[in-house]
Amino acid sequence: MAKAKENAAWEEDKKAAALMAVKEVKGGMKLGLGTGSTVRYFIEELGRRRFPGPVVPSSNATEELARKVGLKVVALDGVAGGRGGEEEAGSLLDLYVDGADEVDRNYDLIKGGGGALTREKVVASASAEFVCVVDGTKVVGKIGAFPLPIEVIPFAKAYVVSELEELGGKPVERMKFVTDNGNMILDVSGLDFKDPLQLETELNNIPGVVENGIFAVRQPERVIVGRDGKASYM
Repeated sequence: MAKAKENAAWEEDKKAAALMAVKEVKGGMKLGLGTGSTVRYFIEELGRRRFPGPVVPSSNATEELARKVGLKVVALDGVAGGRGGEEEAGSLLDLYVDGADEVDRNYDLIKGGGGALTREKVVASASAEFVCVVDGTKVVGKIGAFPLPIEVIPFAKAYVVSELEELGGKPVERMKFVTDNGNMILDVSGLDFKDPLQLETELNNIPGVVENGIFAVRQPERVIVGRDGKASYM
């Protein structure tokens, strides 16, 4: 019973954060949609409000949900030819909303628990603003306790594993899982996160690594945290 109440409270916190993010949405915007249990509430609310603008999903699962609630789903290259909303120069989308597995006070993130990290990072990077929505359990003093997801080309698995072990990492293949891009995920513990920006770059320079789940190069502009059924900016 206690566990059920805890889970219900957790869901209310996620929902509160997601609904606060809906207030960031303005008419004429082009939106990027993240992946996961928290952003699901954001997507469902957009559907209830019949948001008319184009949305770019970061995963097949998000695309399925967005279509189900009646949103106008387009590919990223479908918005490349036009401009609108309040997007900055060089940005294809106005706003990206997504969750995180960990976020610290420097706004560094670990993402990819659901395996969509590569497309999430692409859509976030293509957006003028990135708003991260989390429940309070995801806020940490310093990212790095959550095993870091790394998307890897299957052909390169042995080499990438050896390189990660050289860095002190302990990679574990995510079994029976294939990304939307047809690749595998290694969940890696034991890495040194004293400089997340440097680590993100170093990992992405390993041949065979498609992308890793550190979001330090592309941090969110704002983080919304749900606690005790209410939401506020971190």
